[in-house]
Amino acid sequence: MQNSKYRFIILKVIAIVMLGMITVRLFSMQIINGDMYAETASSRASTGVVTKAPRGDILDRYGNVLVTNKSGYSLQLQKTTSDNAEINSIAGEIVDILNDTDNAVVNSLPITMEEPYKFEFTDKNDNNSTKDEKKAWFESNKYNGEYIFSDMSADEVIKAYCNIYGIEGDAGSVRVRDIVSVRYEADTKGYSAVTPVTVAEDINAEAITRIKSSKDSIKGAIVTEDYIRTYTNPGFATHVLGRVGQISSDEYKKNKSNGYGINDIIGKQGVERWAEKYLRGKDGVTGAYADIGGEKVELSAEKEAVPGNYVMLTIDSELQKTLEDSLENTIKNIGNDCHSGGAVVLDVNSGDTLAIASYPTYDMSQFNDIYSELIKNKSNPMLNRAVSGLYSPGSTFKPLTAIAAIQSGVVKPRETITCTGIYDYYKDYQPSCWIWSEYHTTHGQQDVTLAIENSCNVYFYELGRRLGIEKLDEYAKKFGLGEYTGIELTEETSGHIASPEYKEQVVANVTDSDWFGGDTLQAAIGQSYSLFTPVQLANYCATIANGGTRYKVNLIDSIRSSVDGSVVEEFTPNVVEKIDIDEQTMGMIRNGMKKVVDEGSASSIFEGYPIQVGGKTGTAQLGKGANNAIFIAFAPFDKPQIAVAVVLEHGVRGTNAGRVARDVFDKYFFGNNESGETEKPQQSVVGQIQ
Repeated sequence: MQNSKYRFIILKVIAIVMLGMITVRLFSMQIINGDMYAETASSRASTGVVTKAPRGDILDRYGNVLVTNKSGYSLQLQKTTSDNAEINSIAGEIVDILNDTDNAVVNSLPITMEEPYKFEFTDKNDNNSTKDEKKAWFESNKYNGEYIFSDMSADEVIKAYCNIYGIEGDAGSVRVRDIVSVRYEADTKGYSAVTPVTVAEDINAEAITRIKSSKDSIKGAIVTEDYIRTYTNPGFATHVLGRVGQISSDEYKKNKSNGYGINDIIGKQGVERWAEKYLRGKDGVTGAYADIGGEKVELSAEKEAVPGNYVMLTIDSELQKTLEDSLENTIKNIGNDCHSGGAVVLDVNSGDTLAIASYPTYDMSQFNDIYSELIKNKSNPMLNRAVSGLYSPGSTFKPLTAIAAIQSGVVKPRETITCTGIYDYYKDYQPSCWIWSEYHTTHGQQDVTLAIENSCNVYFYELGRRLGIEKLDEYAKKFGLGEYTGIELTEETSGHIASPEYKEQVVANVTDSDWFGGDTLQAAIGQSYSLFTPVQLANYCATIANGGTRYKVNLIDSIRSSVDGSVVEEFTPNVVEKIDIDEQTMGMIRNGMKKVVDEGSASSIFEGYPIQVGGKTGTAQLGKGANNAIFIAFAPFDKPQIAVAVVLEHGVRGTNAGRVARDVFDKYFFGNNESGETEKPQQSVVGQIQ
């Protein structure tokens, strides 16, 4: 009886222990690792395989392919364990293979890959600062309050991540830094049993072979066939075409409802970014099945991938190359501190962009490899100066001042104003004309045509005073200055016109923010607080050339189906504003611009030129270093077809920018460099010669 009682107690204890073990196991499966097991079970039940859709091509206006795809392979990592040490071991082996085979890990951690570590934030909102991006990153990268990075250096952040992930070794070694990249990528992309994360792109055959031969130790490594973006002429039209890259965690959150996956490629800059919704295709699937009672049951039917649409640009590839080459060569010939610039060529009768260039530039196919160099480069090669660079227009603004004054009735078309060398209307501010500053002489009697030809400051000071800043700003807006042009690039900035409101905004608490008469005088000659982009200057010039019709600037000609080539969407000319300008007024303005080229400051560039050109040089004073050089022009004079705007940072004088415009005209009208090898641009600074 006693033995029976003991046996019952023993059985009861065993039952309780077993129940406890089952409870612990269930707790582990359902609470601690529930998500992983559920994902794994789901993964085993479904055998569907996603087939990626190729991204659409980008072509020029004549159908020449500029961007397409090639087949390649990417390395993904799937979660097979929750053990930190084991994950680090797998990551370390992957890193060793990639480094040995000359491949690179994906790095979305905004810190350089080698010591000395520095932060590498991208200016995503184009405000010429990365402080807000840095602040946002720090705020989103906290781990249960254990590590607060806001006051850490880049070096300290790397060490912190080593602690978080339990990575052993020297935080300054390349290997440890690469492992941190793999772990950070997995961490921010939701790495799990059913969500593999891409850790390397476009890997070579040697890496693939070694990864597959090490599949027992590199658990969860998956080599996937992918489409790799490729450029027919790497480095060509870089700022226009833009680039693609791995979707970031923030981009994924914003786009996952649109069908984006955590490993998808997305447009980051240029047309690739603007046209994302057109270029992205629709992924397919091989079909998904579940094993139910030993029988395969179809869950979803097979669906073929649909390639993205083609995007046809308005760009003329040959003219684009001419513009890029001329811009680069001219800048290099000027030398000294002239190291950058931007230029735009527009069709004056449609607003189509025929060519658009920014220098310095880079090879977008090498972006990941040279990113650190690009970030460190003080010339900022990633900035698209043609649409994002802001510059004082200098004397290229004077034709607009003349139009505004005549149309507003403050000066008569044939009225003359005497250039006295020094404008002495105000007792406390008496600016001089450039010819007085340089030669201590004057222009004498000037009507509007002569004043544009001679770029007489005194004439335009008087017009500006009579107009007032409000009326001057009104006409600047009519011509699209300080306004978005509508070009299909998300990097475009609006710039701004000189105004009392803007002055108060930028100089408040620094100097006297009141608007003075002298501010209006400077605004009238294109100085003061006016800052415009080259694409705005080109469109302003085109509007003068065609008689007052301002078009939206187009970069996209059409969207075409990749299946049958049919037109999905067409971007036709779009008139933004018809400016009411008297024909006599416009004739006098254009004649003044013709005289600039025939007899004025640009005559040395266009002497004996086969067609007549209208243009205006500009020299914007910077206060430090050589002046910026600006030139706007249109041709042919009698029946304009194209307009050009060129800005050379520290380009000394406007005539230097005129050399780029001449190369463009040579190519467009004659199919070659009509003038042959041009002389070296002048390096001497000649005051304010416009």
